[in-house]
Amino acid sequence: MAQLAVSILSNDEQCKHEMSRLLRACGVPIGILDDRRSDDAPCDVYIIDIRSDASSGMATIERLRAGHGAAAIFAVAASAEPDLILQAMRAGANEFFPWAEAGLARNTEESFQGAIRKTAARRDAANAGARQPCVTHVFLGAKGGAGTTTVAVNCAVELARLTKRPTAIVDLKPSLGEVALFLGARPRFTVLDAIENLHRLDRDFLRELMSRHKSGLDILAGSEQFDRPNAQDAVGVEELLRLLSKQYDFIVIDAGNLINACAVAALYAADTVFLVANPDVPSIRNAQRLVDRVRQLGAGSERIRVLLNRTTDQHLIAPKQIETALGYGIHHSFSSDYRTVSTALNSGVPLTLTNHSEISAQFGSFTKQLLGLEEAKPEPERRRSFLGIL
Repeated sequence: MAQLAVSILSNDEQCKHEMSRLLRACGVPIGILDDRRSDDAPCDVYIIDIRSDASSGMATIERLRAGHGAAAIFAVAASAEPDLILQAMRAGANEFFPWAEAGLARNTEESFQGAIRKTAARRDAANAGARQPCVTHVFLGAKGGAGTTTVAVNCAVELARLTKRPTAIVDLKPSLGEVALFLGARPRFTVLDAIENLHRLDRDFLRELMSRHKSGLDILAGSEQFDRPNAQDAVGVEELLRLLSKQYDFIVIDAGNLINACAVAALYAADTVFLVANPDVPSIRNAQRLVDRVRQLGAGSERIRVLLNRTTDQHLIAPKQIETALGYGIHHSFSSDYRTVSTALNSGVPLTLTNHSEISAQFGSFTKQLLGLEEAKPEPERRRSFLGIL
């Protein structure tokens, strides 16, 4: 599902913060635009706060309705006065919600989120005969060295190779990402160049920033600065991902192993969040914490899929015990093959393009399952003792 672009027009920062929270918890990928860009970047949904100045709010609704006929417009007022509701509907609003000092009432929150989900469904239905919505996969590591970049890179290459459709990989890992290195690319530009030039980021300029891999995959390389991207770049990252979703059918994001502001922007844009963990206590403990954090953020914990990397027959924690600890089934497992993986990384050639090893076949199988080309195989049960310290 492509991101639903939303603009919140309000002078009340607390209202905007609360609205953002409600939007994030709707269960659909949401991109919240800076309200200063609402005119030059058309949205799917406009939320207009008319509490402080109803007449100005009505004028804004009329202007947006005239310029963006297909957009959904939600009006937010201090109370549900019949005359005010009628004025808002006549001006062009689709929905009306009363906003008291404490925010939306509980039943109103559910109505608000239901309206957002219906808007997303209508948008997708209207575009069903046109371009297929972009699918965004985010790979998040339970800890450093879990193999997140390896999994993300090989998945992206296979998506590009199998589908022959526009596919991009974005390196959002803080402090010197390694996606380009793993793919043997020497990019001239990085994700920072894109963030700093959003005002001129059209199709042609975006193509200049991307590096093309021989598989057909486009690469937006990671930052070469230790302190960026940072919290100040999060809004730019969110806007960048929205723009990329208009150009590509598949986007793969390497988010590293930290849930910082930029990773949060990626989580909100994701159709699927792949949590990459190893079958060891530190990794599973961190995975538990990351799952809890995603839930707290309202970033769609139902989109999480657990990937178990570097599995062996000798590991002490059985898959069933890991599933119990995390509260999620293991979506896919990749076996441990240090020599083969290291050789591929050192050569800059992805596993899926280098050999016919078992680990290469596993990456191919995983990607085919994502595309619906192959059914998932049940994990064999291994009976091992559990360390019991999670």
